Amino acid sequence: MDKKNTIAIVCGGGPAPGINAVISAVVVEANRNGWDVLGMYDGFSHLAKREKAYVKLTYDEVARIHVTGGCILKMSRYNPTKKEEDLRNVVETLTELGVTHLVTIGGDDTAYSSAAVSRYASEHGGSINVVHVPKTIDNDLPLPDGVPTFGFETARQFGAMEVQNLVEDARTTTNRWYLAIAMGRTAGHLALGIGLSSGAVLTIIPEEFPEEKISLQKVVDIIVSSVIKRYRIGRTFGVAVVAEGVIEKIAQEDLEKMGSVELDEHGHIRYAELDFGDILKKAVLADLKKLGHSPTIVDKEIGYELRCAAPIAYDIDYARSLGYEAVRFLLRGKTGAMISIQNELAVPLYFEDIRDEATGKTQVRRVDTGSAHYRIARGFMMRLEKEDLDDAGLAKDYKMSPEEFKQRFASLF
Repeated sequence: MDKKNTIAIVCGGGPAPGINAVISAVVVEANRNGWDVLGMYDGFSHLAKREKAYVKLTYDEVARIHVTGGCILKMSRYNPTKKEEDLRNVVETLTELGVTHLVTIGGDDTAYSSAAVSRYASEHGGSINVVHVPKTIDNDLPLPDGVPTFGFETARQFGAMEVQNLVEDARTTTNRWYLAIAMGRTAGHLALGIGLSSGAVLTIIPEEFPEEKISLQKVVDIIVSSVIKRYRIGRTFGVAVVAEGVIEKIAQEDLEKMGSVELDEHGHIRYAELDFGDILKKAVLADLKKLGHSPTIVDKEIGYELRCAAPIAYDIDYARSLGYEAVRFLLRGKTGAMISIQNELAVPLYFEDIRDEATGKTQVRRVDTGSAHYRIARGFMMRLEKEDLDDAGLAKDYKMSPEEFKQRFASLF
């Protein structure tokens, strides 16, 4: 008698709108083909400890979850690749549960873990075919240009609505600015999308800095110069959106001034432990006061409230399609790829083809600052431009001579 095919679903990283839609599609299509589906709770964390924390999923459990936010299986950032014992425990526990196939839903780290599980099983006489469904509101996985990760469009929509409200509050309240710190660990897609869609005064993303490290003062200078330019046209309010990934660009000595730096399971800075917005706010206020201005500045983190939002119709449709195609990929006996949909076709992106040679992990897609999208977004911003260096009036606002002004800010370009 043939062995029963069983899919295990593992959700890693942070939430994103549409996860439940992927889960429901995987269950419906797998069950329709006679396969069982086990939903593993809390990512890889229980599996790595030989704990069998799961639920058998059928149509009754998933019938209407595609319209809901959050993740019915819960999630964790547990990294099973850091220790061989953890990886062995994951593979052996899945094998004991009769799992023959694995669907992972997550970002670059989860994709890397998925590949490692499949490779370890194969090297030790087993076989677990895997497929990864790319999920992140950061939109930074290596998909082709114009193809978003699921959850991004919902996060952008709700993030833009939130910033629009901040813009209106700043306009209504005398002399007020908001610094909105938008999620985006290494790429500025979400910040840029929110900033452009909401009409923020400016958006700062890590990709605009070609150098490996920058000073905190450079970011402060960009914000302060925008405030000053707004004052010159009689507008004493505004919102600046800053991608949290800018933190990774800031020099270590400046980071240490912010306090202790904590890392997560994958070696990334725990941004929640750094009050980046407060640091920026204080530095911007200090510079503005030197120039004779004392606006009210409020820092606001934007991201956590977007991750578990109910998905918009686009992401429901998109996520269900990805879940369906992930199962179809496994049904064909395939393994070792991230599923994508390009030009209405399912296209597997095999792990070996999207691996970063330098890190061994999945490549990261960053904002192309040479693209029309970035050029247009930049065109709508009010920020110091190279031609402003010859503006004697702006130099006067900074209480500098034209020569001093040009010398002081030439490094921004």
